[in-house]
Amino acid sequence: MRLGIFAKTFPGTDAATVLGAARAAGYDCVQFNMACLGLPAMPDEIPEAAAATVAAAAAATGVAIAAVSGTYNMIHPDLAVRFDGLRRLAVLASACAAIGTGMITLCTGTRDPDDQWRHHPDNDRPDAWEDLVTEMEKAAAIAERFDVDLGIEPELANVVSSAARAERLIVEVGSPRLKIVLDPANLFEVAAADVRRGLVEDAVARLGSRIAMAHAKDRRPDGAFAAAGRGVVDFPHFVATLAAAGFDGPLVTHGLDAGEAADVAAFLRPLTEARR
Repeated sequence: MRLGIFAKTFPGTDAATVLGAARAAGYDCVQFNMACLGLPAMPDEIPEAAAATVAAAAAATGVAIAAVSGTYNMIHPDLAVRFDGLRRLAVLASACAAIGTGMITLCTGTRDPDDQWRHHPDNDRPDAWEDLVTEMEKAAAIAERFDVDLGIEPELANVVSSAARAERLIVEVGSPRLKIVLDPANLFEVAAADVRRGLVEDAVARLGSRIAMAHAKDRRPDGAFAAAGRGVVDFPHFVATLAAAGFDGPLVTHGLDAGEAADVAAFLRPLTEARR
């Protein structure tokens, strides 16, 4: 497994600065964000020269681009917002080859009109699910056209709120382009240790063949998010469960400050090296 981090953890608006900081903190790869080039996360356009600087920085630093963030609210109640997100997804997908990555990470969305990471009770309505399947089919067609994969993440606040729902989406969309980003801290808010481990084991059993990336953030006992190693998530169990299922992709941490990055790398590195 390779150890990675969200590129936007580090300040800077050029790829060389950001990827250099990731390497100095002890990381092998990043989940890139176009904000690291001084652009919107989902730009209207990506200059070819700008995309090329990312690949050049990756080659110079030895830090691979594991994925690029393409999150937008896929079930936003306003159809115009969804249309704009899908349009920008195509812009991002068209630049992936030049950037040097083959995966875009997505947000499956919420009916909350203001915050794509906030739960809304209408997420559980049948029409929310139908809208997601329709939107994901369109996104998968874009992914097929540009030869990229789409990484979705079960998140309690989104319509795909569990491993079971992620499994259902994979079946209903039926595209091999649909992959999974698995974060153990997104499978629970507050739960006993045996329940937490059970949720991880169930998620890997359901989704193992589709897991393309693992995320590593933590939760405190009160449910608040924390940097990996500073909460209740059993990361040795998480990594061992992934490895037993054959996962050998990137383990990417986020939800931390740049000043915490080296310490988190030191915590996670022995877990990934044990699985190489």
